[in-house]
Amino acid sequence: MAEVIDALVVYVTAPQERAPELARAVVAAGLAACVNIVPQIRSIYRWKGEVHDEPEALLIIKTTRDGFEALRVGVVALHPYDVPEIIALPLEAGHPAYLAWIQANVGGGDK
Repeated sequence: MAEVIDALVVYVTAPQERAPELARAVVAAGLAACVNIVPQIRSIYRWKGEVHDEPEALLIIKTTRDGFEALRVGVVALHPYDVPEIIALPLEAGHPAYLAWIQANVGGGDK
């Protein structure tokens, strides 16, 4: 049986101008070990019966399975959207030292 990896990659989209604030807040609070910001993505989506075409940023957040719910609550509290995209993808494999680093840096702020 394969080893279960505790780490998750979480995608959150946000307005470009708010992405750095969100990223810093979740890392400082110990909700994530790291956030990469991919600027200038383009999101086309349906909202309230209309199709929207908006520039956004993609936050790629590294956290743990146990830390996901706290991360989700924290993002919802800080995010300007009514229904922010917050989706988690399990990691199948990774560099053991990096996975250990994620584990060590989620769960408490200012580590």
